[in-house]
Amino acid sequence: MYVLPNNNVTAVIHEFSLLGFPCSQEVEVLLFVLFSVIYILTLLGNSAIICAVWWNQQLHTPMYTLLANFSFLEICYISSNVPNMLLNFLSKTKTISYNGCILQFYIFLSLCATELFFLALMALDRYVAICHPLHYSTIMTGKVCGTLVSACWVGGFLWLVTPAILISQVPFCGSNVIDHYLCDLGAMLAISCLPVPKTTLTCSIFSAVITFITLIYILVSYTLVLRAVVQVPEGSGRKKAFSTCASHLIVVSLFYGSVMVMYVSPGAANQPGMQKFLTMLYSIATPLLNPLIYSLRNKEMKVALRKVMCKV
Repeated sequence: MYVLPNNNVTAVIHEFSLLGFPCSQEVEVLLFVLFSVIYILTLLGNSAIICAVWWNQQLHTPMYTLLANFSFLEICYISSNVPNMLLNFLSKTKTISYNGCILQFYIFLSLCATELFFLALMALDRYVAICHPLHYSTIMTGKVCGTLVSACWVGGFLWLVTPAILISQVPFCGSNVIDHYLCDLGAMLAISCLPVPKTTLTCSIFSAVITFITLIYILVSYTLVLRAVVQVPEGSGRKKAFSTCASHLIVVSLFYGSVMVMYVSPGAANQPGMQKFLTMLYSIATPLLNPLIYSLRNKEMKVALRKVMCKV
């Protein structure tokens, strides 16, 4: 709840209304079915990768361990926003409590930050594997891999503490209608009853720092990786390295492109329709496509997934 004293009048915001996708009830039912199918396919695809890595001893390597953890992260990520969106398709009020909205903002963006750290960690793994193959087994041990994975999760959730506190202090005293399907940064700032330039600037700085640092690290890592791969003689090893790098770079391009527009400069995507499209791109489309991107270009993963299907 936010309470704002103003000329002896107290405005109390107990809950927000998520506008979502303004359309007829028939269209909302179709959207419910569409996003339900997408959600189920995402859960199945990422769960299949986790099971494939878990059941196949040959995939108990740092690269596939990171991929399994990444798939689990994608499940958490899409589950932080889609289930509530599905409920709102069937609801007439489409409301969310004030505390629930702040909590969704924090969890959703913390998972986004965690994904940025994970993509950088996966780039590190490929850099060590290809540029320092003789030392790979001694550098990327199981203990080191587990520590780095934990650091990604902890770092992602710690990074969003300050922005979440700042958003919780933004004055909401007029309309409580958020023109979005979730409690996102730009949509919440848009209904603030007072300008909050310091909060906007601070959130943009936090977003820019983590986005550009991880992106620069990924680009430098893959520049070194590709330079090393080019020097490898023609053969299956070179083709496999190129395939692995290509899969990762596709995900990086899709995820970073939309995140940078949304959070590094929120004003660049100030149209509600554009905000919703970009949010769906990196929070729904990316988790859905990742299992396809990583498995279709990886022979070992395709074999492991076939075994999973046979067991099921």
